[in-house]
Amino acid sequence: MLVLGIAQDGGVPQAGSFGDARWDDETRTRKVVSLGIIDPHSGKRWMIDATPDFRAQSLELFRASGGAPTPVVDGIFLTHAHMGHYTGLMFLGHESIGAKGVPVYAMPRMSEFLQSNGPWSQLVKYRNIELRPLAPDVPVQLTDDVAVTPILVPHRQEFSEVVGFRIDGPTRKVLWLPDIDSWEAWDAQGTRLENVLSTVDVAYVDGTFFANGELPGRDMTGFPHPFITHTIQRLAALPPATRDKIRFIHLNHSNPALEADSDARRAIEYAGMHVADEGELQSLSAR
Repeated sequence: MLVLGIAQDGGVPQAGSFGDARWDDETRTRKVVSLGIIDPHSGKRWMIDATPDFRAQSLELFRASGGAPTPVVDGIFLTHAHMGHYTGLMFLGHESIGAKGVPVYAMPRMSEFLQSNGPWSQLVKYRNIELRPLAPDVPVQLTDDVAVTPILVPHRQEFSEVVGFRIDGPTRKVLWLPDIDSWEAWDAQGTRLENVLSTVDVAYVDGTFFANGELPGRDMTGFPHPFITHTIQRLAALPPATRDKIRFIHLNHSNPALEADSDARRAIEYAGMHVADEGELQSLSAR
């Protein structure tokens, strides 16, 4: 698996941040959060979410896979209908690739949203994409060795359900969870992060904001994302090997943990956790 992006939906830096020094330093820019899955035997490749950075991310995934140039991707799994997670589908359409029948795996409301609203409905009409249903906790078998399972999570559901995914390989399992309102809201639904961590080898989780006060002049306590500081506190008593599984993704452009030499990054590492790196690879087989 290949991490294709770690930024919140708006990317880093965000539009309108004209004075942001990161515009002039490509080493500090970050793409919108996405994960690539590669079958090393066939070169087939899948993406979790189609982001505004789809062009570059599909190229990175192609180069990493060694696969054939067509199709552009063998399938896309969608987490939900927020800006950064599905709008890259536009590049499959008539004005760009003009793709043929790319499988797009989506929950029922997400699928209905795409079918009923332009311009996405045109992708369905022109058969650029082929919608395939997802159901909570029901795995989709991609190969004999790899399956992807959607997991419902509580998060703003204006247009669709919201899911994370567990990717099961021959010997290793990975959690991909870019958006969630809070760990306590998940508790209320009957799922505890600590229990999920016991079933996976790596957990990519929502790290949108580091702490309250990150956005000047705004009370962030009601924001629908768990602060990294809260996740650190919640998991502090777990064994080091369990905390080592955590890799934060979906970082907002304001998040100080984006900078490797920041106090925020040092606090995360001191807690035995990590910020994901774009381009990092995770094997689904034992090393």
